[in-house]
Amino acid sequence: GTTRPVPLATWIGAVTPVDRRVIERLHGPVLDVGCGPGRHVAALQRRGVTALGIDVSPAAVLVARNRGAAAVRGDVFGRVPAAGRWGEVLLLDGNVGIGGRPARLLRRCATLLRTHGRVVVELSPPGTPTVRVRVRLEHGRETSAWFPWAHVAADDIDVVARSAGLRVTDRFEEGSRWFCGLVAA
Repeated sequence: GTTRPVPLATWIGAVTPVDRRVIERLHGPVLDVGCGPGRHVAALQRRGVTALGIDVSPAAVLVARNRGAAAVRGDVFGRVPAAGRWGEVLLLDGNVGIGGRPARLLRRCATLLRTHGRVVVELSPPGTPTVRVRVRLEHGRETSAWFPWAHVAADDIDVVARSAGLRVTDRFEEGSRWFCGLVAA
């Protein structure tokens, strides 16, 4: 396989200018799926937007809470607080790859939305492949278990969205990052 560094400083740091421009488009209430250390949730809450993060990692949830973000430990495919009442569901930092089956994840996210809600997704750049992979995290001699992940290219989101019963409403590039909004078809 290949090894790629994870931008840990960005992940645990403050929101970037690109993150800020993306979350300024959100009105809430917002569910951040795979919230990690909660930087997006904390920034939304500072703007007065109701937001909650959910993550399977107890360490990530602890970091999120320590920075003042509302976050709970949980799996998006399990019980989710306020299911069916979220105005927006966030899948940033490539989190459309959670579980390795993006259409399944998007279908699940759609069930978490209220009527006319939307899913905001970060995508891989156009021209890159849409792939399913198995990955693990490594730090020094420590390694996580292998888990399924996916990367969805901006070119392919229409097909993935359609298979999840969604449609693309908008696409935008911020910095060198690509995003789209999805609503029920």
